[in-house]
This record gives sequence, C-alpha cells and structure tokens, in this order.
Amino acid sequence: MIQFFLIAGIIGIIISGISIGSWTGGQQQRANFFSETKEHRVFRSRIAMFSGLAGVIFLGISGLLWYL
Repeated sequence: MIQFFLIAGIIGIIISGISIGSWTGGQQQRANFFSETKEHRVFRSRIAMFSGLAGVIFLGISGLLWYL
C-alpha cells in the first residue's frame, strides 16, 4: 500500500514538472512561452497544479502510512 502511494506521488510530481516545463533550459522555456497561446499556457499550468497537488498528497499519505 505504501509503495502504491509513493509511486503515484512520484509520478504526479514528474507529470507536473514535465507539463510546467521546469526541466528545460532558459532558451527553451523562452521559446515555448512565445510560441504558445495564453489558453495553452493556462491549460498546462492547470494540469501541472492538479498533478503536483495530487503528487504531494500521495507522498504525504505514504509518509503517514510509513510512520503508522
């Protein structure tokens, strides 16, 4: 059970990082910013926020299960 929440949390954080573009360089991030529309940016930010929040919650649950 702990492994499930741990893996789900890590996957949520990875999806969040990929969708927000946090693992790109400065030039790539600037190019992405100017080549996309505002709606697309809002969509990517929303996906990143929800998956990151789910990842943090799952990691918190796995931590609680570990100590209990």
